[in-house]
Amino acid sequence: MELKGKVALVTGAARRVGAGIARALAAKGMDIAVHYGSSATEARQVVTDLRELGVAAESFGANLRELEAARTLAGRVVAHFGRLDVVVNSAANMIEGAVESVTPEVWDEIFALNLRAPFFVTQGAIPALRAAKGKVVNIADLAGLEPWPKYVAHCTSKAGVVMLTKSLARALAPDITVNAVAPGAVLLPDDWDDATRKHFAETTPLQRLGSPEDVAQAVVYLLEADYVTGEVLVVDGGRLLR
Repeated sequence: MELKGKVALVTGAARRVGAGIARALAAKGMDIAVHYGSSATEARQVVTDLRELGVAAESFGANLRELEAARTLAGRVVAHFGRLDVVVNSAANMIEGAVESVTPEVWDEIFALNLRAPFFVTQGAIPALRAAKGKVVNIADLAGLEPWPKYVAHCTSKAGVVMLTKSLARALAPDITVNAVAPGAVLLPDDWDDATRKHFAETTPLQRLGSPEDVAQAVVYLLEADYVTGEVLVVDGGRLLR
């Protein structure tokens, strides 16, 4: 796909990795729908930054844990921009907790945003994406490929994203490609201390933490590649090899 002039919806684009993806796609000449949940101020700043790159950008608030908000988000984007070519499902949470401490409410909170929302956002976008021969990229996680004892619910939700990607790729072919990026140690949680960050860097084969730009490069590749679908591109500095 030639990205210049196309329209991309990036969920969770107000902060962190989502914002990095939005900026990378804007640098390729894409117009960007910046979705946010509660970070309205940050979303407005991202929109300002993207417009300075010479593209059209607008923010769209939606609580994607709510079914109708997820289902109707793509339609709102189409109503504003007149088209939709790409969906990047990046919005997610990451809640730590020992197995014994996970409540039904926490489980549902994790799955509502991490797994149910990407499905229904994509479902709502299908008509526009079919018309555009468009693309979907889901942001999975290394946690979906290996077990983390303190993040069992998170791991399970992201494993679901991996299978969702493969299933949608089969279901939506040949009109729409669906792929995923599985980041490793990229933008660790804000409350992790320096010793933990150093440990993760030292135990990564490439000897550093990842960056939003590393993830964004993978997203760009999957959007520009026209003969790739149902793939999960691991961007982890080699951690999965350990």
